[in-house]
Amino acid sequence: MNAIVVTGGGTGGHLSIAKEIIDNLSKRGYSVIFMGSTKGADKEWFDGYENLSRSYFFDTTGVVDKKLFGKIISVYKIFKATIQALFLLHKHKVSKVISVGGFSAGAASFATILSLKHLYIHEQNSVMGRLNKICSIFAKEVYGSYNNATKKVSYLVSKRYFIDKSPNKKVKTIIFLGGSQGSKAINSFALKIANKLDDMGINIIHQTGKNSEKDIKQRYEDMGMSVDIFGFSTKLFDKLKTADIAVCRAGAGTVWELCAMGLPAIFVPYPYAASNHQYFNAKFLKDLNLCEIIDEQDLNIDKLMKFINTDISILSKKLTKLIDKNGTDDMIDDILKETR
Repeated sequence: MNAIVVTGGGTGGHLSIAKEIIDNLSKRGYSVIFMGSTKGADKEWFDGYENLSRSYFFDTTGVVDKKLFGKIISVYKIFKATIQALFLLHKHKVSKVISVGGFSAGAASFATILSLKHLYIHEQNSVMGRLNKICSIFAKEVYGSYNNATKKVSYLVSKRYFIDKSPNKKVKTIIFLGGSQGSKAINSFALKIANKLDDMGINIIHQTGKNSEKDIKQRYEDMGMSVDIFGFSTKLFDKLKTADIAVCRAGAGTVWELCAMGLPAIFVPYPYAASNHQYFNAKFLKDLNLCEIIDEQDLNIDKLMKFINTDISILSKKLTKLIDKNGTDDMIDDILKETR
């Protein structure tokens, strides 16, 4: 049985998709190799990961947002890593390569194209990333949950997110999520309305980001409030399970994980995301009146109160109908049926 390569990463959104694919292939008995970068979070996720037969991390960096000299250096590193990847594809007799995008996928994707092997792409976002846009011309298939895919599949969400619980009609707990790096806008908003929420008997869970955790914890204590505060946690799923609504960024993974959980949200798109893709990630939910999208500068208590006073149980039930827990199985089934 020939090995299958999964490539791409850099950020958690890409890497969580890579993990879903790797775990699925491993359960089916396939030898899986990961190819990524020494930069970003790739090594943290997959260096020595038990469901991989091998992992390789190339010295590559992104090209976007660099000045001319930086772009030249980045392109040279990708070229060098592509040569390494070509050798490895041949050495391991790789039959298929699945890219989840991000700059980490560059070397293996280009090597796949040059070696005339089958390349499959999963595009997470509603706006296709630059690398995926280039490579999609040569890809056997582009999978995704938005209209930029050549083949639609439900977003690749871990099956643990498809929880079976009866949603509350009224909000008892709200979770503020700014990611592991935190969001100044979300942090400031949470602190601003904390007393009002406390007066309403609504519990607060707050992901502050690593650098802000200590300061924000002190500010809640100064207000005499007991709040579940954390900068980063491996138990985020358990915290999400106890929440009734979320105020959060709109990365594609977050959007679809909340759909799977039936957790209504006010999305606050990261304003500097490429092509404003976070806004478009959540727009389909807004078009269905199943979420709110509010720009950072427009966050205010009136909009939150209006959302809180909605019958969230109705939103919750509708959200869970938008995603199928078999998305990963469907995509891998389709890839494996293809033969060279």
